[in-house]
Formats: sequence, structure tokens, C-alpha cells
Amino acid sequence: MSDLADTLAWQVRAAGLPEPVRELRFSDRRFRFDLAWPEQRLAAEVDGGTYVAGRHSRGQGIHNDCVKVSLAASMGWRCMRFDREMVEDGQALALVEEALSWQP
Repeated sequence: MSDLADTLAWQVRAAGLPEPVRELRFSDRRFRFDLAWPEQRLAAEVDGGTYVAGRHSRGQGIHNDCVKVSLAASMGWRCMRFDREMVEDGQALALVEEALSWQP
């Protein structure tokens, strides 16, 4: 798990939100969510290295992320993606809190 995912998990815990499952394998393929709330079918992916040519900002990494998020959506998951800035400034936590409180 990345430091950013650890940070978001800590923020979630500190805010008193439901504890996420870490590194949840959600399909037969080798895909895992950084953080997930299975009961709500909500997942959070934290993408580091977006400004330094990290995995999530190169061709194959972008392709794999597209496949992963699309597969998750086809299975009924809501998948949120966050970058470093969103975790560090609290946007990610606010969006997770909103998503957890959403009722269809």
C-alpha cells in the first residue's frame, strides 16, 4: 500500500468514518482497490506520481487503470480516484465522506 493510501485511510479513521478494507481483490483478474467499502460498493484509488511520470501517468498504466475502473463499474462499484494533492488538502476525505453518506 502506498503512503498516500495509508494517509487517506488514517484520515478516514480520524474522521470517524467506516473503516475501509485495504487492497481488496474485487475480481478474478489481479485487480485490487487501494481502499474499499464493500457494503456500499465504494472504492478509492490513490494515484501517486501523477506529475513525475509515475505508473498512473504513462500509457500502459493509464490503460490498466481504465480497464480496472471500467470492470469495477460493470460490477456495480463506484470507484473514486484521487491524486496526492486531493489527499493532502482534504478533498479526497470530503468526497469519500459524501459518497459514504449517499443513499440511492
